[in-house]
Amino acid sequence: MAINAEQPSDDWVWVRYLAGTHPYSTVRTSAWSALVSADPDAAIAAFLAPGGGFDYAVERAQQRRARNMDFVRRVYETTTPDYSPQVHNEAKRLLGPNATDAERETFVRSGYEAARSRDRVYRDQVGKQRQALVQHDRDYVRSLSTNDPGEQVRLSASYAMREGATDDDLVEFFAYGWAAGSRLDLEVFRMRHATDNMQWRSTIVRLIADAEAAEKAAREASEEAKQQAKDAATRAWQQVGTQTQPARSGWSEAQQSAVRQAENWRAVLAAAQAALGPNWTSIIDPAKASEAAWSAERDSAAQQAAYWNALLQQAIDGEQRVKHTL
Repeated sequence: MAINAEQPSDDWVWVRYLAGTHPYSTVRTSAWSALVSADPDAAIAAFLAPGGGFDYAVERAQQRRARNMDFVRRVYETTTPDYSPQVHNEAKRLLGPNATDAERETFVRSGYEAARSRDRVYRDQVGKQRQALVQHDRDYVRSLSTNDPGEQVRLSASYAMREGATDDDLVEFFAYGWAAGSRLDLEVFRMRHATDNMQWRSTIVRLIADAEAAEKAAREASEEAKQQAKDAATRAWQQVGTQTQPARSGWSEAQQSAVRQAENWRAVLAAAQAALGPNWTSIIDPAKASEAAWSAERDSAAQQAAYWNALLQQAIDGEQRVKHTL
């Protein structure tokens, strides 16, 4: 889709990120609508404003219909027809234009678990995944249960290796649990940082406006009131700089987390490609997708960190300008 933006603004870049990656389809659609509108600057501002398009899209996404659709799409994208044919094919059907809201609701409530059970019965009957398991596989998954950088993957691996677990549970982890946990970890990461960044941006926009107004007042103040006005403007710009700290720290940590995740999935991909057997084969494509996704998150986090560092410099420049040129 073509976007009219020869030199994208920081707001445009952020909305474009949300349009491509936010877990809620309503947010992605609303963001795209802002980007391709006849007046994108105004539409983007309205989208980012408190109580604006982003907040409204999130609210709508939390309604049942949107939640069900997101669940079906997640199931479809984290399963394959080779290893989870019942689940995958049913999710694919429910994403189609002929599926009804009632069918998706039923799938979320009971159909998904029923399809998973049928897939598990099929794998048990064929038996090739269970027969292919070796001690190395068990050791690897046990290591994931404590060392994987993703909380959801750790939980899924822990369940597969819990006391009383069987080889069928381990096969289930390779066939579904690993990729599903990975997708949830990615979505939690995206959701958390999208929400935090929107809150940070809302606050910083207000503080910058206050600082600019205070600087203007100081510039126009009489000689008798100028020092007091300059002090107020200096404090306002200092407050802007202070307020950038949580965002700068948050995006730095996000970048480091994304780097660890990308490196982890690169190692998983190498292990899967080196191993033999159907269990490891099932994780090759999810590993490729996860490495690419986390690499993209690393780059986006670096971009956002640069944005907030630039705002810090803007605050420093404003403070110095007030002190030395007014």
